[in-house]
Amino acid sequence: MEYNKNIYDAIFINRPNRFNAKVIYNDEEITVHVPNTGRCKEILIPGCQVFLREEKNPTRKTAFDLIGAYKGDKNISIDSQIPNKVVKEALENKVVDKLKKYTNILSEKTFGASRFDFKLLKDNGEEYYLEVKGVTLEENGHCRFPDAPTERGRKHLLELIDVKKSGRGAGVLFLIQIEDVKSFSPNDDTDPEFGKALRKAAEEGVDIFAYSSKVTRTGITLDKPVKILL
Repeated sequence: MEYNKNIYDAIFINRPNRFNAKVIYNDEEITVHVPNTGRCKEILIPGCQVFLREEKNPTRKTAFDLIGAYKGDKNISIDSQIPNKVVKEALENKVVDKLKKYTNILSEKTFGASRFDFKLLKDNGEEYYLEVKGVTLEENGHCRFPDAPTERGRKHLLELIDVKKSGRGAGVLFLIQIEDVKSFSPNDDTDPEFGKALRKAAEEGVDIFAYSSKVTRTGITLDKPVKILL
């Protein structure tokens, strides 16, 4: 998907809080919004090149979102609002092999008391619930999630187990927001409970997907499956 908004280069200075960052843009220090509450410490390093997306909403306090950065020679997307849009486009284009037969794609739908990113339907009414997680933590081609403890993420996995036990399809898709990676696993060092929940979900028949992305200056698309190490 293309951003369809103006994208500008800047230099990262620091991140005084999880919502904002200081950057140098047009030789001037400005404050921009960071649409990712994760730590991103291995990405947002002082002096690195970052990408700003212009936002023209007059009610905003900042004029730009910091949506990506160069990590070495790789462009990595850090926008946590992007993964659902990328995955929806991929589902519509039948890119995820196991989910090709689902013809109706509904966003933000509930099952019981739980809300999931997608509800997929086949022509015969068969249901499938899909949760999406964006991944930005990468080291030497190996990616992990989460980069900060997430009780909400663990809860989603346990709810997907309930969906599966009901006879419906259930899955979680980890969208790795960087190209050319080798593998993915849960980040047990940061959140061992999430790792336990992910393994339990896999044992209960919940589908676990991990895909890399093609990331450019002006857009991001789902690319290819990545080896999962549980």
